[in-house]
Amino acid sequence: MVPRYSRPEMTAVWAPETRLRIWFEIEAHATDALADLGAVPEEAAAALWRWWATDPAIDVAAIDAIEAVTRHDVIAFLTWVAEQVAAHSGADWARFMHQGMTSSDVLDTCLAVQLRDAADLLIRDIDALLAVLRQRAHEHKLTPTIGRSHGIHAEPVTFGLKLAQAHAEFARHRARLVAARADIATCAISGAVGTFANIDPRVEAHVAARLGLAVEPVSTQVIPRDRHAMFFATLGVIAGSIERLATEIRHLQRTEVLEAEEYFAPGQKGSSAMPHKRNPVLTENLTGLARMVRGYVMPALEDVALWHERDISHSSVERYIGPDATITLDFALVRLTGVVDKLLVYPQRMAKNLDRMGGLVHSQRVLLAMTQAGVSREDSYRLVQRNAMKVWESDGRLSLRDLLKADPEVTAALSPGEIDDKFDLGYHLKHVDAIFARVFPPVAG
Repeated sequence: MVPRYSRPEMTAVWAPETRLRIWFEIEAHATDALADLGAVPEEAAAALWRWWATDPAIDVAAIDAIEAVTRHDVIAFLTWVAEQVAAHSGADWARFMHQGMTSSDVLDTCLAVQLRDAADLLIRDIDALLAVLRQRAHEHKLTPTIGRSHGIHAEPVTFGLKLAQAHAEFARHRARLVAARADIATCAISGAVGTFANIDPRVEAHVAARLGLAVEPVSTQVIPRDRHAMFFATLGVIAGSIERLATEIRHLQRTEVLEAEEYFAPGQKGSSAMPHKRNPVLTENLTGLARMVRGYVMPALEDVALWHERDISHSSVERYIGPDATITLDFALVRLTGVVDKLLVYPQRMAKNLDRMGGLVHSQRVLLAMTQAGVSREDSYRLVQRNAMKVWESDGRLSLRDLLKADPEVTAALSPGEIDDKFDLGYHLKHVDAIFARVFPPVAG
């Protein structure tokens, strides 16, 4: 976790105090269930909750000091809690904690809670991004701009369509993240090797209900890591789309293009050496952050293959990727939302770029018109391309429309008026409303 790329609410999900408080709730809820089943005294569970009701400070340093001796984090925590409960109640009621449980029951269930809570924040981030994309897409719904394939001018689109495409993409990501959240939010309190030999399955059901989790159908001694792999893979795909949109903005801000650019605040500096610079620093940063989030996917996939019923090769991995992937993606989504919200858009420059190649962007319409007029596709392509290449080689100084009107083989098939008709920009935008209706369906009621 890098403080520069961290936001407090997501960072709090992964704070040591948060983790240890979740551990206590798992243990206390399990003790409640054991008491209801008559496996431990009711006073044991009551004593735990009475101490907890005092809102005790979690002494992370003291627990770490115990772990330095025990070399086991859960045992260190249980030892510290037992000391606190005994001091508060005057009796060793905490000895009934963790009956029939194994440390993975606590660790895996806690991680499920943290990943679920992190997912809730990320879903909220995506909702904010979707709202801004919707607003800016409608703002520029009919702002013409050039569509590019292979980085080369192709045919006209609108800037609103670019943003609508991003909205549809992140709407899919929201659905994926909701599914990943549901998949990861599972509880396992099944004891050593997952057989419930020393703990009743009803304890697991009780803890799951109290924590808002589903019951893991079959846990070995750990929750199967295919769930975690899918969760982090989903984060990685979201990061890929962040980079895609960031890269688009970076291209549009290039001096030669300059159709849109990041907001440049008063007093902001672009370069320590060149006072004129206005650089796409936020989207470049987003590109780097997206690479980091995707980098956490492969270790999560490799965690799926654990030995037999349990090993801990996944543990060190998840201590890194759980906080880092969610904290980084949270920061990136919020940053991207700000970039889109304040994005400076230049319709006049878009129009200038659209026209700079002498009308080449309308070549397909002429090609199709000639085929419909009875010219073979091969000859139609040859005639249009012959004139188009003259425009290309003139760097747009010549006009495709004028060259076509001066070409007797073309005018043998199309009249000057018919050629003019094929250079209508509005033709390319006639289905924008239909596309928007697909992306932004009317809200019921």
